[in-house]
Amino acid sequence: MIERFLSQQLTRELEQFPVVAILGPRQVGKTTLALELQTASSRPSLYLDLERPSDLARLAEPELYLRSQVGKLVVLDEIQRRPGLFPLLRSLVDERRRAGERAGHFLILGSASPELLRQSSESLAGRIAYHELKPFALDEVAGRAPRKHRDQLWLRGGFPESFLARDDRASWRWREQFIATYLERDVPQLGPRIPAAHLRRLWTMLAHHQGGLLNASQFAAGLGVTGKTVTAYLDLLTDLFLVRQLPPWFRNIGKRLVKAPKVYVRDAGLVHWLANIRDLDTLLGHPLCGPSWEAFVIENLLAAAPPTWRPFFFRTAAGAEIDLVLEPPDGGRLAIEIKRTLQPKLDKGFCLGCADIQASQRFYVLPEGEAFPLDRQTTAIALSELTARFRKET
Repeated sequence: MIERFLSQQLTRELEQFPVVAILGPRQVGKTTLALELQTASSRPSLYLDLERPSDLARLAEPELYLRSQVGKLVVLDEIQRRPGLFPLLRSLVDERRRAGERAGHFLILGSASPELLRQSSESLAGRIAYHELKPFALDEVAGRAPRKHRDQLWLRGGFPESFLARDDRASWRWREQFIATYLERDVPQLGPRIPAAHLRRLWTMLAHHQGGLLNASQFAAGLGVTGKTVTAYLDLLTDLFLVRQLPPWFRNIGKRLVKAPKVYVRDAGLVHWLANIRDLDTLLGHPLCGPSWEAFVIENLLAAAPPTWRPFFFRTAAGAEIDLVLEPPDGGRLAIEIKRTLQPKLDKGFCLGCADIQASQRFYVLPEGEAFPLDRQTTAIALSELTARFRKET
């Protein structure tokens, strides 16, 4: 049984907040998780899919209908289809608070459109808890065959239908349809009108540029658009949780620092489809193997780390470089080097970077194996063990 670590946390949030939101890309498992929470709830509940005409018909008079559901947990799926509901939800929450019902009124699911975030933050400030549901992480799927499932997760990506497909061919076909659906239907619904051909080319360019510094003018030249347009496209893909723009760590430390973000397609399976990498043997011999592995590790670590930990990378013009820097809110700074090797060797650039940022903890992430010290300050550690440590912090 694959465990979604968010379930217990969401249950606690529903006992504290009037509204809880699960955000994430389509097909990531939001509805499945919500239905599990609905089943486990001790109170009556109601599920409405706002892409289903029959459920939309119930909301022809939304105030009358939702007022009649007092005492129930109401699940509203694909809420970005009805952004006008947010002011009404605020009013109903305040009304129920005055009647003594303070928590667990609405569970809303959305595909993370900018409009969704803007509307909810304005209308439900102080009344809502947000959670991002990511694709499967390694510690959710490893089970009794950790190496096999790790490689399968890396190759196919973490979207449930892709990872759990009966074979690599079925997974490949699912990813093909997923990308086509996003380009042809979902992006036009969730954001500005962008030519599907432009977005597909940009997505493909990003996959081949995995983990590289953002150079909007370079992408613009390849697409025949302006740098400003590329930035808008990237921001949309970021808002949809399909792309990560990892910001540089920046302080006034008297050095020339790289200030452009690094850009990753977040799901490894989508990267491999866009780069036409169909199997593990091809991946291991491909130039994208290293960048793909780096992105895979980063996404797994960030899925396990507390959401309050801020992620960065660090690079100077002099050659100091750290793949991932994590800053917990209570102080300290974690420096993480990522290499797909079982024979780690500390690079001078990593050591210089750790000194520059005054790292309080240093890790060298390996694919597998026992943890051991590389020096007095740096621990070589398997990805699975470091994610387990991070989970304990949540």
